[in-house]
Amino acid sequence: MMFKRNLTAALTFVATMLLFASTAFADGGAADNKETVAAALALSAGLGLGLAAIGGALGQGKAAAAALEGIGRNPAAAKELFTPLLLSLALIESLVIYSLVIAFILSGKIDTLVK
Repeated sequence: MMFKRNLTAALTFVATMLLFASTAFADGGAADNKETVAAALALSAGLGLGLAAIGGALGQGKAAAAALEGIGRNPAAAKELFTPLLLSLALIESLVIYSLVIAFILSGKIDTLVK
């Protein structure tokens, strides 16, 4: 079941990349270059931030589930599990924040290209 889901996700990713490959290598001339680059930057900022948010949410969910399962099995270990849980959640969230910063940088580049 897991293999089929991963295979479906991989095939969807490959199909999406093949769909956008023709526009990435199309020769639109010098006049369309700034608009094409701006569109590609906007697409990459949006997709990158979305994928980072999805990955961060999945990672935080797994970390919290593992910590709560450990506390459920051994309630006396709750104090020992709390600090590593918060540290791991902060590290996972920092990766999403880095993606947000990169999206802001890319949107700033879009503004300079359009003007």
